[in-house]
Amino acid sequence: MRSLRRRLLVALLAAAAVLTLATALLVYRLARREIDAVSDYHLRQIALTLRDRAPAAGAVAGLEDEEFDFVIQIWGRDGTRLYLSRPDSGLPESAELGFATVRAPTEEWRVYSAELAGLIVQVAQPLSVRQGLAVAAASRTLAPVLLMLPLLAALIWRIVGQALAPLNRLAQEVASRTPAALEPIPEGDAPEEAVPLVRALDDLLGRLGDALAAQRAFVADAAHELRTPLAALELQVQLVDRAPDEAGRAAALADLRAGLGRMTHVVQQLLTLARAEPDAGAVRAGEPVSLSDLVAQAIADHSLLAEAKRIDLGAARAAEDAVVLGDPASLRTLLANLVDNAIRYSPEGGRIDVDAGVLAGRPYLEVSDHGLGIPEAERERVFDRFYRRGGGSYTGSGLGLAIVRAIAERHAASVALGDTPGGGLTVRVDFPARSPGPNRDGRP
Repeated sequence: MRSLRRRLLVALLAAAAVLTLATALLVYRLARREIDAVSDYHLRQIALTLRDRAPAAGAVAGLEDEEFDFVIQIWGRDGTRLYLSRPDSGLPESAELGFATVRAPTEEWRVYSAELAGLIVQVAQPLSVRQGLAVAAASRTLAPVLLMLPLLAALIWRIVGQALAPLNRLAQEVASRTPAALEPIPEGDAPEEAVPLVRALDDLLGRLGDALAAQRAFVADAAHELRTPLAALELQVQLVDRAPDEAGRAAALADLRAGLGRMTHVVQQLLTLARAEPDAGAVRAGEPVSLSDLVAQAIADHSLLAEAKRIDLGAARAAEDAVVLGDPASLRTLLANLVDNAIRYSPEGGRIDVDAGVLAGRPYLEVSDHGLGIPEAERERVFDRFYRRGGGSYTGSGLGLAIVRAIAERHAASVALGDTPGGGLTVRVDFPARSPGPNRDGRP
């Protein structure tokens, strides 16, 4: 794990070091420029002072003080060298008027030559002397800055620590939360850059609270709904034990099997609903699913149940181009619940039409029956868990339409209830508009 504090400290200290080096280079160049200008001035002034003090013709080379940084040469009118202050300087025996930089065998020189009173006077200075003076000047200028670098590092350490302190408090605030304390994190103490993180955490805590509340409600509802059938099963077991004869025992066992079947159906619906909850996440990557194939499968699976009630179960339309991307197993469960509800709430001898098609670019599934229907005032409530309408002879688990909506929401689809022409209920599931892509076989 990378430390944000360490990264900030390394970056800031590296930036401070780079700036210090850049400043040192700039100061050195400025100092060198100033020293060059002053030294060139001195070269010219020294040459001018020799105008009236030039040695006579035939003078020999002389020796100057070792602490004197300049070398002087003088030539007569005929080109004869009259004077050389340092014979070991290695300077050329000719001169070019004005300022020039000359490379000698030992080092580089800055020279100034001028014609004065009929003589050629040349004054030279080693460039190493100027370089030393520039380094000394730059060092004196930068010494306070270099001495303050440790103090700057300490200040950076303290400033970074204070800047990251709100993040540490935010981490402690999040770490101290429990499932029973999911209230939003206050934004007042958070720095502006951390506000988006705080808001994202508040959103996460809100969704987590909703999920936990839904889970607690689900468990409470499930426990409440399972209590009655379990009590009924216990009573039916007692009736089996108390049966006076084989006929009574057989009848009691038949009731027990029916109760077990209803219990199994409720448990299966609970498991299906738990897997289909929207909190499980939307179907991000699915596979092409043919809705017409789902219709054929649902009709085949429910044909015996429909025949038992003499219900005409068939497909009104099943468009071959009705294809969606999704989870085939979940979509089969969705359509199976719709068809199962339609059969159970339709009168004997009724009719159920199952339809799959595309309208305005949106694939859809539709199941229409000719039963009692659902009043418009109750059409939103029937999607609640364990909600059962009164007045009917069939009492289901109250989870079928809740499962349908949960699966539809995972597929970004919508569920709508309407009236069937001639009486009854029509349930329609509209899927998102299709984008041009593969056909039902996955081929483009």
